[in-house]
Amino acid sequence: MKNFLLAFAGILNAIFSIFFWLILFRVLISWVNPDPYNPIVQFLIRVTEPVLGPIRNALPHFGGIDISPIIAWIAIEYVGKVFIVGELLRYAHNF
Repeated sequence: MKNFLLAFAGILNAIFSIFFWLILFRVLISWVNPDPYNPIVQFLIRVTEPVLGPIRNALPHFGGIDISPIIAWIAIEYVGKVFIVGELLRYAHNF
């Protein structure tokens, strides 16, 4: 059971890290006015919009500045990695 929890925590940590980078790539390509028909751009939007969209809708408008990626990064780092993965690792080591 300990090995399963450690492996599961490692997989979750990898997923959170990959999602962090996907959001970063989406932010970077948004600065250069990408082709919306590019498959990479479509993939990034399709993968990140389910998280960024609700955050964007919940936040007030800041005059054209989208801070939803920052909120998502904070959630990934603290809620995902510190609380979820951290608690799984602590539980596995105490198991």
